[in-house]
Amino acid sequence: MTHLSRRPLHDGWTVHVAAGPAPETLEGLTVPAAVPGSIHVDLLAEGLIPDPFHGDNESLLAWIGLVDWTYRTTFAWTPDGNERHDLVFEGLDTVATVRLNGTVIGEVANQHRSYRYEAAALLRDGDNDLEVAFRAPVPYANQASLELGARPRPYPLPYEAIRKSACSFGWDWGIATYTSGIWKPVRLESWSTARLAQTRVVATPDGDGGRVTVDVRIDRTDAGGTPLEVRAVVSGPGLDDDATAVAAVVGEDGHVDVELPAARRWWPVGHGDQPLYTVEVSLHAQGEAVDATTRRVGFRTVRWDTEPDAAGTPYTLVVNDRPVFVKGVNWIPDDALPVRVDRDRYERRFRQAIDANVNLIRVWGGGLYESDDFYDLADELGLLVWQDFLFACAAYPEEEPLRSEIEAEARENIVRLSSHASLAQLVGNNENLWGFEDWGWKLSLDGKSWGATYYYELFPALIAELAPHVPYAPGSPFSPETGWDAASGRQTGPHPNDEKHGSMHLWEQWNRRDWPTYREHTPRFVAEFGWQAPPAWTTLVESVDDAPLTPESPGMIVHQKAMEGNAKLTNGLLPHFRMPVDMETWHWAMQLNQALAVGAALDHFRSWAPHTMGAVVWQLNDCWPVTSWAAIDGAERVKPLFHALKNAFAPRVATVQPRDGRLVAVLGNDTDEAWSAPLRIRRVSFGGDVLADRTVEVKVEARGTLVADIDADLATATDAASEALVVDADAARGVWYFAEPRESTLGDPGLTVSTRTVEGGTEVSITAERFARDVSLLADKVHASAQPADGLLTLLPGETGRIVVHHGAGVALDTDALAHPRVLRSANQLVTG
Repeated sequence: MTHLSRRPLHDGWTVHVAAGPAPETLEGLTVPAAVPGSIHVDLLAEGLIPDPFHGDNESLLAWIGLVDWTYRTTFAWTPDGNERHDLVFEGLDTVATVRLNGTVIGEVANQHRSYRYEAAALLRDGDNDLEVAFRAPVPYANQASLELGARPRPYPLPYEAIRKSACSFGWDWGIATYTSGIWKPVRLESWSTARLAQTRVVATPDGDGGRVTVDVRIDRTDAGGTPLEVRAVVSGPGLDDDATAVAAVVGEDGHVDVELPAARRWWPVGHGDQPLYTVEVSLHAQGEAVDATTRRVGFRTVRWDTEPDAAGTPYTLVVNDRPVFVKGVNWIPDDALPVRVDRDRYERRFRQAIDANVNLIRVWGGGLYESDDFYDLADELGLLVWQDFLFACAAYPEEEPLRSEIEAEARENIVRLSSHASLAQLVGNNENLWGFEDWGWKLSLDGKSWGATYYYELFPALIAELAPHVPYAPGSPFSPETGWDAASGRQTGPHPNDEKHGSMHLWEQWNRRDWPTYREHTPRFVAEFGWQAPPAWTTLVESVDDAPLTPESPGMIVHQKAMEGNAKLTNGLLPHFRMPVDMETWHWAMQLNQALAVGAALDHFRSWAPHTMGAVVWQLNDCWPVTSWAAIDGAERVKPLFHALKNAFAPRVATVQPRDGRLVAVLGNDTDEAWSAPLRIRRVSFGGDVLADRTVEVKVEARGTLVADIDADLATATDAASEALVVDADAARGVWYFAEPRESTLGDPGLTVSTRTVEGGTEVSITAERFARDVSLLADKVHASAQPADGLLTLLPGETGRIVVHHGAGVALDTDALAHPRVLRSANQLVTG
């Protein structure tokens, strides 16, 4: 017996224009192509297009999405005695005809799945020609929309009519790329007798031990004539010896249970360790292995508590029977050219998220099913993953050919992801249940399908078949009692975005209302909310060449995709700060207001735990340099929002919150140990006087919340413009201001700076002579590699705060440059001018 062999076919590829409005410089030109890759990456590598992220190059390169591109390679092959030879494409973006030696072997139209073609009859001894001819995605989507019927969506191009990353057509934070290419690996698989066509692995804890269940589906060449067996071997922490089990394959299916005497629990970051176990699955014929695969698993239980209570319906994540307050962020593709995102880049972003005390990443439904590296790293680092199926903000046709493609991609990705310890839930879509109710869809659909069958019937049925251990929700937002009545064509039960039930999205604040109104809402779980700001200064000026650079200069508008984005930035700033007159101060003001908005919301939501049991911020990352809701910009630099997340998601926090016409101190303890500490509450003047002062001993239970009353003499200002209320418990500090900054008397804080070299960078000590609000370092202005680990410090007179700035090896940061007012920023500057 021979073992299945996998031969990558990544060499020797070229690409050329087949049809469409390409520049004359590309006529007749054959370009070397990377596989995996995309047409943009290939053209960039040859210097044939400018950087699409720079200036207004997006519009200059829109022709790429109107062009048919043909990829070709030649590979040598010699018969090797195997019975089957399959060409396997892990991912093609998106609409293509595949030819081997001039014969069509496949027609594809789905970026989100793989394809396999039996090729033995077409292979020839010697050189073989392989061609993938891509059709332009924009005209294809337009034609598909005509054939399927137009559906409501928020953007011009019909992304809902093609199984391609929705945001590749542009979004309110994203560049339109309209990519094409062989974006995942391609290989030739040669095998005989049988192979593992599908492998499903589930790890279930049981007391101090556990069980690994393996189910396989087999492809055969001999119609069941050869006896087969499947073997599973488990190794990992706490096991003295590998645990092994073997079972016979019956028909096309095999099932193995491996019992483990000891199995350590996998926990989310902040709750424990992440022990992982290796499961080696092999298929045997006549005593020899003919195919094998490996999974890594963690032993944990996960569920979402949606049992109705007196306040409505909770949405509480429970891991290993412990309720988890979700400190989440939304994830979009980390590069608008996703093939450039590798394991190292994922790890950098994940470690930034963990530095911000995040414990869950929601993979948003308008992007991609990310690569295996994404989910492997989440398992290793303890980041929970909420994975949307890839449907976002639009009505989706349920007719063929889309329906079959959607089922195929769902089956493949349910199986691929379901063994991961990090997977907390699969969710049917982003905002489509809400859109059907509130966005005028019912009128415009006029009876056409919109995706309900996918979310309420197909996906739950597939999960029940393939991964019944994985939690599922039909959408986000979603009220657990909401259902679908196909006969009447309506959703039943609570509104999908009802804050009393399940998950909620909050966008009225950014779109129409000021951010303090977040405090009017006490959702059971908030899965989206956010505020915009420009990227880091260095990222901005590296990507926009405007002279002069202003908030509304041409390049800035290109890099602002939100509808009325700049107007919303202005309207959201003016209740709090006056409009700056220079560009750098405008940049700081907008970044600070973003951080204050999201930070205030997070403090509020967390103060209501356990009524509210999670907040998922829109968004962690960017895919290019742009004014957006992200905490980390498209050049991987952090914005002040990053520090707001880190502060609000800290293991232990103290904040001041309004409750029923009074102020209270709220302490949150997201650790396994009770927190006993002196709680000091002071009303202070900006000049440094302590106007009222009280200390009480408090104890906050493990994973608990404590609300402490604040006496009236502390909570009532005598001069609102010049006072603040400060609460301190150990290292946790919360501050309440009695007046908006623009109405306050905040003055020059008199900051002085000293520095010293520490491991990994430079420690910057900042001392305030007077009250200093939200002190931050825009360190990238000193060196492009400089990134502050902390920010938004509030210092009382005489206090010193410390910020470590990480930067490139061999870089020395000048103390005077760090102390310059354009780098050393505070809210005070926006008041004093």
